[in-house]
Amino acid sequence: MLLPTSLVGSYCQPEWLIDRKKLAGRFPPRTRAKELWRIPEEFLAEAQDDATIAAIKLQEEAGLDIITDGEIRRESYSNRFATALDGVDIDNPGTALDRSGHPNPVPRITGRIRRKHAVEVDDMNFLKKHTDRKVKITLPGPFTMSQQAQNDHYPSLAEAAMDYAAAVKEEIADLFAAGADVVQLDEPYMQARPEAAEEYGLEALNAALEGAAGTTAVHICFGYAAIIHERPSGYSFLPQMKGCSCNQISIETAQSDLDTSVLEELRGKTIILGVLDLSDMTIETPETVAGRIRRALPHADADKIIVAPDCGLKYLPRDVAFGKMKAMADGAAIVRAELS
Repeated sequence: MLLPTSLVGSYCQPEWLIDRKKLAGRFPPRTRAKELWRIPEEFLAEAQDDATIAAIKLQEEAGLDIITDGEIRRESYSNRFATALDGVDIDNPGTALDRSGHPNPVPRITGRIRRKHAVEVDDMNFLKKHTDRKVKITLPGPFTMSQQAQNDHYPSLAEAAMDYAAAVKEEIADLFAAGADVVQLDEPYMQARPEAAEEYGLEALNAALEGAAGTTAVHICFGYAAIIHERPSGYSFLPQMKGCSCNQISIETAQSDLDTSVLEELRGKTIILGVLDLSDMTIETPETVAGRIRRALPHADADKIIVAPDCGLKYLPRDVAFGKMKAMADGAAIVRAELS
């Protein structure tokens, strides 16, 4: 179908599950942040399962075509995977600058990075069990994880990124074997640190994607609207993504009012098009969403556009998140009817 709809990855976690005020009042955790959960440890997995089912059903109710697990079990998009690897000390964390320039506790690399076991395969199996629609699951990308760590082992971060890539590659293989339709790598730091991304980030990303058995996506963003308030008018690292072996590239266009002519540089790639402004708690009308989709059509083939929010839906109030998600699906339906 034309213009299928999907989340980037996350959906808002319910207040009964996680302390949303604490979550919003800090930078996204890179180490574990168990203090955010409201549920006692012995009941937490069951509670996360229940909240994940709710997130899946709300996506279906809104009319989305490709379903995620909402990243409900995660404290942040990256720390669930990054803290499960061999070679990192999470009990004695290091420090690294966040993309905002503030220091943040991060995993400290003390040995060779290796994947010990599958991390998100159970999440994938759970998702497949509870929807009959296409499914997508997200992983942090190797470059971004290398930037969100203190390197006390490798001669260079470039070498650390390549071992992160090997770990991600193994996880991708297991996720496709478990039935994923799309596996997406989140690489926001390619936008935040374009020089290093140019130097070794794209190489590490391609190493992680090598031999993938299904459809792969890469997400690049300007940072969560709830935390990073200023948006540049354009991406610092986007045309270079034509050299990425992924099938799909996820970008934001709504809050930044992005000049969509940059999509000309990515012809041949499917674009996951962010069309919801998550800095504004006003719920868009379907026609507003349709207008944002139309802006991209001169520069990207309609059969290579997937409609999505800008990223960071997890920080929105639940009623606003659902309203925006429903408007997104309805707006895509308007343009789909026009095109067909």
